[in-house]
Amino acid sequence: MTEIALPSHTGLMEALTVGQVAETFGVTVRTLHHYDEVGLLHPSERTHAGYRLYTPDDLQRLGTIVVYRRLDFRLEEIGELLDADDVEVVDHLRRQRDAVRTRLAQMTDLVESIDRALEVAMNDQPATTEDLKEIFGEGYNEEYQDEAERRWGDTDKWKQSQERTAHWTKADWARVKEEVESFEADLGAAVRAGEPVDGPAAAEIAERHRASIDQYYDCDHEFQVCLAQMYLADPRFAAHYEEIEPGTAQWLHDAVVANAARHGAQA
Repeated sequence: MTEIALPSHTGLMEALTVGQVAETFGVTVRTLHHYDEVGLLHPSERTHAGYRLYTPDDLQRLGTIVVYRRLDFRLEEIGELLDADDVEVVDHLRRQRDAVRTRLAQMTDLVESIDRALEVAMNDQPATTEDLKEIFGEGYNEEYQDEAERRWGDTDKWKQSQERTAHWTKADWARVKEEVESFEADLGAAVRAGEPVDGPAAAEIAERHRASIDQYYDCDHEFQVCLAQMYLADPRFAAHYEEIEPGTAQWLHDAVVANAARHGAQA
C-alpha cells in the first residue's frame, strides 16, 4: 500500500475519536462512518465504552484517502490504490496528473473566455464621469458641463442631447474623441493651406462640423451658423480654435456661413 504523508501541521501521535478526526481532516463524521461501512477505512481501536478510535496508521491512511478524493478519485479507485504496489500507484497518479493538467488548460481557456465576455459586458455599460475624465483628460471640465446645463437645460436640444448620449459607452466616447481630433487636425491644415472659406474643402469641413454636432441633437445649417457666431463671441471657444492655428475661429465661422448660404440657410 502506498501512503501519502500527512500534513505537517497535524503532528498526530495518538489515537483520536471520530469527532476529533473529522475536525482535524475537515471531513464529516458521516463521511468517516461511510468509509468504515464500505471497508475503506476501519478505525483500529475502541474505547472502553465502545467508541471508535483512529490510530496514527489509520490517520495516515485517511490522509491518503483525502488527497485522492481531492483528485476526484472514486472510492473504488482509492481502495484499489491503497492495496496496490508502488508501480501501479505511480502509473495511476501519472495518468491522473495528465488528466488534471488537461483540465487546468481547459479551465484557463474558460477563464479567458469569461474575461473576454466580462470585458464586452463592461464596455456595453454607459460611461461614467470617471471614464470621461480618463478619455478627455483636461478637455473634460465639469464646470463647463454645469454651465451648459444652466444655460440650455430647459431647451429641447439639451434634452435631446441628454437622451442620445445617456447610453453611450466608454468606447463610444473614445470614438467621439478620435473624430474630434481628426476633424481639428484637418481644420488646422485647411487654415494653414489658405483654403478659401467658400471653396469645396471648406464646405466639406463645415459639413463634418455640422455632423459632429448633429450626433448630439438635430443641427440644421441655420443653427450651425449660431454656433459659429458663438465661437467668435465666447473667448473660451475662440481661444480653443486659435490654439489649433491662428485665425481658425474666424475661418471656421466664415466657412460655416458660406456653406449655410450654399444650402439656402439664413445667416
